[in-house]
Amino acid sequence: MSAEILPMPRKAPTLNPMLSLTAAGMNSVNTVILDRMQSEIPLIPRLAGHLISGGGKRLRPMLTLAGAELVGYKGTRHYKLAAAVEFIHTATLLHDDVVDGSELRRGKAAANIIFGNPATVLVGDFLFSRAFELMTEDGSLRVLSILSRASAVIAEGEVSQLSAQRQIHTSEEQYLHIIGAKTAALFAAASQISAVVAECSEEQEHALEAYGRNLGVAFQLVDDAIDYDSDAAEMGKARGDDFREGKMTLPVILAYARGNEEERKFWKDAIIGHRTTDEDLAHAIALIEKHNALEDTRERARHFAHRSIDAISIFPDGKARAAMAEAAQFAVARGH
Repeated sequence: MSAEILPMPRKAPTLNPMLSLTAAGMNSVNTVILDRMQSEIPLIPRLAGHLISGGGKRLRPMLTLAGAELVGYKGTRHYKLAAAVEFIHTATLLHDDVVDGSELRRGKAAANIIFGNPATVLVGDFLFSRAFELMTEDGSLRVLSILSRASAVIAEGEVSQLSAQRQIHTSEEQYLHIIGAKTAALFAAASQISAVVAECSEEQEHALEAYGRNLGVAFQLVDDAIDYDSDAAEMGKARGDDFREGKMTLPVILAYARGNEEERKFWKDAIIGHRTTDEDLAHAIALIEKHNALEDTRERARHFAHRSIDAISIFPDGKARAAMAEAAQFAVARGH
């Protein structure tokens, strides 16, 4: 028996139904986050708070809460676990900004620019430790296994991305593997653990994991498209950061594969760091548009969003499923 595929809505999708669904629970999660980011070392809450209170949507912990609503969980264990998910995510962002030398995060100066690289890395380590404290307090070895494995996969994904940086021959398959690790792994784990604490069936657990994993891939595909398609206000970072850092994202992979010899020479020079001016970025965007690479990247994102929605069609229709479906639709509509 095949699962039902829900149609995309005609109106522009928003995250509002997800925000409404999880609002009460997120108050409890935010209380945990605020409590556990404290330390007797004043720099730690200052630096952590710079990013944690910096305007992010907190989509990943919302997935844990929404999944719990979907399966009818009535307990409170998921609040601490959702906070652990957010700490893992925040720690990886702090580390990423140091690795990438980022100057902006969510539209304001990145923590590493204000506080320096050493402090940023160490506070990221602190937040990882807090996340694992929360996991062990929950007491479920299954939950601990899922979230610790996700943390390891994220690190592997970041190392893979670093290895692929400035490597023009990175394939689409390699790229999808990288974003499946560095982004989709935590989306998947955040969704899956709600089924674990609710003691759901294996089928339901796998469905929520698949929802999160496919949503994470779609989300990252759109992020990578927006870097060549929008301004800094959309992403909270400077436009063209990926280009200047020599990251082989899907728009570049497609444009390079479809380009002529002259265009490929440009991309080779750009990716190794020899073409990084504003004029070079404008030329890169023109080539990406010429070869329809942005729309094709978004089309792949829509494919994964449909798979995400399809995964939760095994659950009864209702407010939670509708909100989660619209969140997937919103993920691919951003930047348009």
